[in-house]
Amino acid sequence: MSANNDTFFKTIIVAVALCLVCSILVSGTAISLKEQQKANASLDKKKNILVAANMYQKDIDISEAFKNFERRFVDLETGKFVEVTNPESFDQRQMAKDPDNSIAIEKDEAKINRRSKVASIYLVKDADKVKTIILPIHGSGLFSTLYGFVALEADKQTVVGLKFYEHGETPGLGGEVDNLKWLASWPGKKLLDANGKLALSLVKGGASKDTEIDALSGATMTTDGINNMLSYWLGEDGFGPFLARLDVDKGEA
Repeated sequence: MSANNDTFFKTIIVAVALCLVCSILVSGTAISLKEQQKANASLDKKKNILVAANMYQKDIDISEAFKNFERRFVDLETGKFVEVTNPESFDQRQMAKDPDNSIAIEKDEAKINRRSKVASIYLVKDADKVKTIILPIHGSGLFSTLYGFVALEADKQTVVGLKFYEHGETPGLGGEVDNLKWLASWPGKKLLDANGKLALSLVKGGASKDTEIDALSGATMTTDGINNMLSYWLGEDGFGPFLARLDVDKGEA
């Protein structure tokens, strides 16, 4: 009986040990996978910023190219640059969910309900002078919230490029926001009309002005969503105060 008990207890000990080892291995793998997913998401975001800024090329070293970008944080109400406690972990989406770090939007053109009080933007400089300004934008389409970047020249008026990096719009319709030919129509377009009023928009029937982009065929709701987010984020409730304050010669706001 004693020998049987010893065998039983040894079996239990081995089984528990195996469970512990497997648990540690699974946990370690899960953590490693999660970190890799974060790294991949960060790299993909950087790639899309490069695309918006018209600086992406095939086989480019994305991390190396991104060293030319300066990340700054903007108080959207005042348009001034501000410091944040943890720049590396700053997440504008998470901030928008925190009542202490966000505001409810009264005139919610972009249909996002709340926005962070502070936004993360990127600058490309030549010495101290700003060459390109990259602004994050997001808003509701038909089936999803679209997240992207719009890049502007130093005149704060001319579009360098646009790129959406996350959305769930219908392929072939609203999903045409990823169409390279459509994206190629953005560079050179103007934010403001002759009267200095924000006028950049998607229009049906063919773009004829330097403030117009062809609407997405068969995707009225997505087209409206993009127009609304452009109006919000480039207007007075979004980056308007920042663009007005930014001194491109000194790179300060």
